[in-house]
Amino acid sequence: MATAVQSPRSFDIKDPSLAADGRRRIDWAAREMPVLRQIRESFAAERPLAGIRMLVCAHITTETANLARAFQAGGADAVLCASNPLSTQDDVAAALVEEGIPVFAIKGEDNETYYRHIRSAMEHRPQLVIDDGADVVTMLHKDRQDLLPDVIGATEETTTGVVRDRALEKEGLLRFPVVAVNDAQTKHFFDNRYGTGQSTIDGILRATNILLAGKTVVVVGYGWCGKGIAMRLRGMGARVIVTEIDSVKALEAAMDGFAVTTIARAAAFGDLFVTATGNVNVIDRVHFEQMKDGAILANSGHFNSEVNLAALEEMSGEGRRTLRPYVEEFVLGPEQRLIVLGEGRLINLAAAEGHPASVMDMSFANQALASGYLVREGRSLEPRVYRVPEEIDDEIARLKLAAMGIEIDQLTAEQEKYLNSWEGGT
Repeated sequence: MATAVQSPRSFDIKDPSLAADGRRRIDWAAREMPVLRQIRESFAAERPLAGIRMLVCAHITTETANLARAFQAGGADAVLCASNPLSTQDDVAAALVEEGIPVFAIKGEDNETYYRHIRSAMEHRPQLVIDDGADVVTMLHKDRQDLLPDVIGATEETTTGVVRDRALEKEGLLRFPVVAVNDAQTKHFFDNRYGTGQSTIDGILRATNILLAGKTVVVVGYGWCGKGIAMRLRGMGARVIVTEIDSVKALEAAMDGFAVTTIARAAAFGDLFVTATGNVNVIDRVHFEQMKDGAILANSGHFNSEVNLAALEEMSGEGRRTLRPYVEEFVLGPEQRLIVLGEGRLINLAAAEGHPASVMDMSFANQALASGYLVREGRSLEPRVYRVPEEIDDEIARLKLAAMGIEIDQLTAEQEKYLNSWEGGT
């Protein structure tokens, strides 16, 4: 485990001396984030978040740092903590602290430290929460209900987190409005599909340096993340098998040209397995028993719950060793060894740098504008999970197209009239 450095300035990071490296990498990512840069400029002029206490629980990456800078420009008093124990970039954390933004995060922290960091960030008494997996929202409702009256609202970045927030709403327990940033079209169409597709493969290759061409890869789950992963794997020459529980998604995968079957049937054939479901134990003991020697397991879902690691540890006994960074071997028998990448955590952030900055540009533009929306409207909203307002989605798409130098057509007055009339036809 990494060694923490604490100080009276109320932060907890690995090494403040890494700040210069982090600042250079944050600036590099900013080159690929033109939409967020424009929002930051407007925030600096208008100060829509002035005086608002914010808790940002996210992957502490160069892209998140640019979001934090935008919040700071908008007048927010923000603190950051990690949303995953392995996703923090320590140099980025140091750079943010140097810029006056407290951070509680260390790459490789154990679970106890991870939750201690969230609790430390909560002492900021947040009025606005930027969540990534709903750990903060959940802990507020379970353990720190004394803080709930201060909370105007929250935004949620992930599919997993939106599911948890909607479960709270369904049980009548949600105490403030949550904007499901994950469900914005300019988020999940691009971040989940193209970002996850590329970064997941990046993490797998950095960890293993295997050749994907010719491999049989089982993608578990065909939501937007699974679609992106399967598409990129096929582009790398892999034979891709998709498993699903949703009939429509399974049909879509089949129509997209992928083999579709159950995990039980695919278990014996896969050279590599990649999970992207947001569920628990989707690869389980019965599947491990069927897998070939040397099969590799990677997870791209938010939590390390998709591969039943407890069962795998039990089956291997003492036969477990680290082969290289983020690569562990579990020996199940004299002729069966299974490989787990990144401790079963998000492989794209455990072993790589996460999504490219250009795709996070849209995701974090949604976070920034949804935050401004909550400050303006949150106190009048019911405690429910809301979609990102359509005008925010449209504005982000417009800004992204302009930054890419792409022009699109506009409806003529005649076309506008035609689309709003019931009298036209043959």
